[in-house]
Amino acid sequence: MKLSRFRIERLNPLIKMKSFLLAFVLLALASSLASAFDPSPLQDFCVAVDDPLHGVFVNGKFCKDPKLAKADDFSFSVKKPGNTNNAVGSNVSAVNVQQIPGLNTLGISAVRIDYAPYGQNAPHTHPRATEILVVLEGTLLVGFVTSNPNNTLISKVLNKGDVFVFPIGLVHFQFNIGKTNAVAFAGLSSQNPGVITIANAVFGSDPAIDPGFLAKAFQLDKKVVKDLQNKFWMDSN
Repeated sequence: MKLSRFRIERLNPLIKMKSFLLAFVLLALASSLASAFDPSPLQDFCVAVDDPLHGVFVNGKFCKDPKLAKADDFSFSVKKPGNTNNAVGSNVSAVNVQQIPGLNTLGISAVRIDYAPYGQNAPHTHPRATEILVVLEGTLLVGFVTSNPNNTLISKVLNKGDVFVFPIGLVHFQFNIGKTNAVAFAGLSSQNPGVITIANAVFGSDPAIDPGFLAKAFQLDKKVVKDLQNKFWMDSN
């Protein structure tokens, strides 16, 4: 049975509208899938400002003309061991966008970590990066703690050639359990991963956090908290 011309003319706008809606939905889905999550920030925070004249340039650096790029923009040396003569017995030599300008916008960086015998890279987090660590020399006890509510310790002893991953944002550590020096290299999934050393942040903040509050939070005597706050909190990172 053939449709009358009148009915066809009435249906055409509906068909066009349905086609438009379908195309719109598909476009929205594609856009949603393409931006499933925000890109990692390269700073601790970014306060929005309506006046661009008083704003600052963040999440990267200004770029030079590609024609002026040279090999030195993409290289750096960490051949020399870091100084481990400190309270924690370790030293982290960063290789990020500050050392290699060519890393800008590439979302990756690295570190060399030197450990004296029984030295440690104290519990810390990288708020903007996952870390993959390779042991070059020595024996390390490494681990990370999962988030609340379980706070499960995932830990392993690593030897030369072993690799371990620390997921983004989780508290992790390394401890040289050997009698000789140890060396490791790590890659991080940000040109500026950031680091928060737990003890330094809690007990070494400036200005200091109220000791009564910390005493209750950590179930410690207030005098113990004040003693901890009076220490010099050395950061090897």
